Amino acid sequence: MKIASTFMALATVAMLWGCGSKSTDTTDTTELADSTNEAVADTAASDSASAVAEDDAEFAVEAANGGMAEVALSKIAADKATDPKVKEFAKQMITDHSKANDELKTLAGNKNITLPAAPNAEKQKAAADLGGKTGSDFDKAYISQMKKDHDATVKLFEDAQKEVKDAELKAFIDKTLPVIKAHAEHVKTLDRTK
Repeated sequence: MKIASTFMALATVAMLWGCGSKSTDTTDTTELADSTNEAVADTAASDSASAVAEDDAEFAVEAANGGMAEVALSKIAADKATDPKVKEFAKQMITDHSKANDELKTLAGNKNITLPAAPNAEKQKAAADLGGKTGSDFDKAYISQMKKDHDATVKLFEDAQKEVKDAELKAFIDKTLPVIKAHAEHVKTLDRTK
C-alpha cells in the first residue's frame, strides 16, 4: 500500500511538473516545491501515514527560498561592494546562510519535504536589479535589500516558532532565529552609516 501511495505522489508531482513546463523558462521552483509537498501531504493523509504537516513544509520552502536569495545577493555584493564593511557583511551572509541552507536541506530530505532548487522569480528579479548597480549606489541598494529581507525572515521564523509542529523543524528555527536577528541588527547598523 505504501508503494502505491508513493507512486501516486510521484505521478502527481510528474503531472504538476509537466503542467508547469508549458509556461516559460522561468518556472518558479518555489511553487513547484509547494505543489509537490501538498501532493505528498495529501497522499500521506489519505494513507493515515505520519508526515510533516503541510504548513511545516510551507515554512521550509519559504525559509529555503529566502536563504538561497540571501546567498545569491551576498555573492554579488562580495564582488561588487565598494565599502569594506559591506563586503565583510556579505561574506558573513554567505557563510551563515549557506550553513543554515545546508542544515535545512538535510532536515527537509529526512522529512520528505521538497525544497525549491532556486530562489523564486521575485528574489531573482531583486538579484538582477541589484547586479545592475555600481559603486555606492550598489552598496546602498544591497544594504536596503538585506534590511528588507532580514525583517521579513525574522517575522517568518517568529511566526513559525508558534506554528510549526515538527520538533526537529522547531529546533532548527530556535537555533537559526538568533543568527537572523543578529544579521538584522548588523544591517541596520550598516544602514545608519550609509
